[in-house]
Amino acid sequence: MNGINWIYALVLIGGVFISSVSQILLKKSADREHGSFIREYLNPAVIISYSVFVIATFMSIYAYKGIPLSMGAILDSTGYIFVTVLSAVFLKEKPTIRKVTALCIIIAGIAVYSL
Repeated sequence: MNGINWIYALVLIGGVFISSVSQILLKKSADREHGSFIREYLNPAVIISYSVFVIATFMSIYAYKGIPLSMGAILDSTGYIFVTVLSAVFLKEKPTIRKVTALCIIIAGIAVYSL
């Protein structure tokens, strides 16, 4: 991974992370009871989440100016790790053996690509 500007890689990972946080926020919003159909989609948690998704998209666009597309796909896979960890912490979801195995494969793939 010579010649890669790591600032761009960090921007992409930051975008993936905030996107993962938004997914957790959407899940928490979906778990709550809302007064009407419209309030399910027009409540602060949903509006903030989708706004953050837009910011994450612009971060990705910016990051791809300095990193190859192949590296971007690898870094995007860190979202699975972030969502699993955030789900365990904030939603009290217990990772299954299957999920842990999948995360280990993802981490191994990132490590292999990095070498």
